[in-house]
Amino acid sequence: MNLENSQNYYGKVLEGSGDLRTDACCTFEMPSPSVREALRNVHEEVKARYYGCGLVVPQALEEARVLDLGSGSGQDAYLLAQLVGPNGSVTGVDATPEQLAVANAHKQWHADRFGFANVDFVEGDIVKLDQLGLEPESFDVIVSNCVINLVADKPAVFAAAHKLLKPGGELYFSDVYADRRVPAQLLNDPVLHGECLSGALYWGDFDRIAKAAGFADPRLVTDRPMAINDAEIAAKLAGINFVSATYRLFKLAGLEPQCEDYGQAVVYKGTVPENEAMFELDAHHAIEAGRVFPVCGNSWLMLAETRFAPHFDFIGDFSRHYGVFPGCGTAVPFGQSDANPAKPEAPCC
Repeated sequence: MNLENSQNYYGKVLEGSGDLRTDACCTFEMPSPSVREALRNVHEEVKARYYGCGLVVPQALEEARVLDLGSGSGQDAYLLAQLVGPNGSVTGVDATPEQLAVANAHKQWHADRFGFANVDFVEGDIVKLDQLGLEPESFDVIVSNCVINLVADKPAVFAAAHKLLKPGGELYFSDVYADRRVPAQLLNDPVLHGECLSGALYWGDFDRIAKAAGFADPRLVTDRPMAINDAEIAAKLAGINFVSATYRLFKLAGLEPQCEDYGQAVVYKGTVPENEAMFELDAHHAIEAGRVFPVCGNSWLMLAETRFAPHFDFIGDFSRHYGVFPGCGTAVPFGQSDANPAKPEAPCC
């Protein structure tokens, strides 16, 4: 039912973002100047049928090969195409013909606008990525914007994404999460499903599924509580709280289950465009330029063995272990991004 309902809801029921009944598929994050400028170069019809819930724009994308899962009408794909530049590429995958028709109708318009063509779209189900002819370990970054909640077989999506990423690559995605498991019978409600609510993962299940797929240390980047202002929908979901969150998952063989302390540190060079003063790895790692910042072994690898390595100097190695970093546990991860921002003088792991 999930795929058919998604195709119907986003292809026929919704004619634009104004038809949504909740703010689940809405983006509230403030875009950077480069993102705002890039959005000006996206066709208005493409933007009118945008249903994302976050900004899926990780740092340092120049020349990257990007895969967009559930690319819809193409807004994120055309935005990212400008950031990766003519030597990078973006491939969008979507299963809704009406959305793909909008995306494909404006390919030449965007190529003329950008001065280069580096975007392609593939029709297909993101649960069956292995059947779409995509080459394993060929993508630097995979993004997804409020789509994984819509699919039934979520473990298949994470497992396929892990196979498609290059070593050191990352899955950077926004989606909707619940503070408990949503009752199974609500999944068959076409409105709750289409509004990205009944398919939302309980955060604990997400953590388990991501790790089983090979992403050993999921990192929360941003989160916000969601408002359900439609009385009928709110009544059906009474007692369940929802969060819109962005995570980054790295494909790194050496990541450990916990954040272990090896006495390591990094110094950020201030060389990532629009992040000259501070580099934010995640909600707990705001790394000030020029200042020694202690990190755990996992954070070290996320910087040293990825596209971020040229932007850092590295202190220490893995030769001596000092135990686990304090405060690295299994508590609910949400609600800490703004309340407890990372401080250079008292870093988390």
